[in-house]
Amino acid sequence: MSIEKDLEIIENFQGESLTRSLSIIESEICGISSDNLEDFCVSFGVNDELIQSVRAVKKVAGQINVILHASGIINSLPTLLKKGEIIESVSLGAGNTGRRFDLETNLQVAEFKFIDWQGSADTIRQNGLFKDFHNLAEYETSKKKKLYVLGTEYPLKFFKGGRSLTSVLSKQPKILSSIQQKYGESVSKTRDYYELHKNSVQIIDISSHLSRA
Repeated sequence: MSIEKDLEIIENFQGESLTRSLSIIESEICGISSDNLEDFCVSFGVNDELIQSVRAVKKVAGQINVILHASGIINSLPTLLKKGEIIESVSLGAGNTGRRFDLETNLQVAEFKFIDWQGSADTIRQNGLFKDFHNLAEYETSKKKKLYVLGTEYPLKFFKGGRSLTSVLSKQPKILSSIQQKYGESVSKTRDYYELHKNSVQIIDISSHLSRA
């Protein structure tokens, strides 16, 4: 079965509002005997076909971030790179798959974050963003260091803010320890570290490079 058919089956079950559809089922299932449950399921389109469709879509959706990361990088390269710039390595999968950065050319090293920032509840995303910034900042190279993001407003607000590094790096104790050893107590907030490296790592909005229409 095609993914289009799977989505159609799920959409039919969901209706105009999944919350409303589930509320109706919750209400009408009360009082139904086991003898009538099979007919009840049929009436609401709950069957093996629905379950298989949901599982198929869930499997694809589980890889959606990797697909976005890979396709976003590839699609942006024709306008992102300068004339004559040569690609030396790319990392398109989850993590850097043994490579230092998402992109390395003869002119730059770069990380990409295709995140639609919410402005709130972005804590985990911020943590990952800081890790990428740190890795670029501490890397010794004569090449340009670039961190590509979808819109710079929220990333810059985070970097210029006062989140403690112990919070941001709670899952990255090695990075936290290295920062503490290198910079001491004077660098304890995101803004402290950002101020030290804002001129060496460019934070760039990649939005305009994702569509050439």
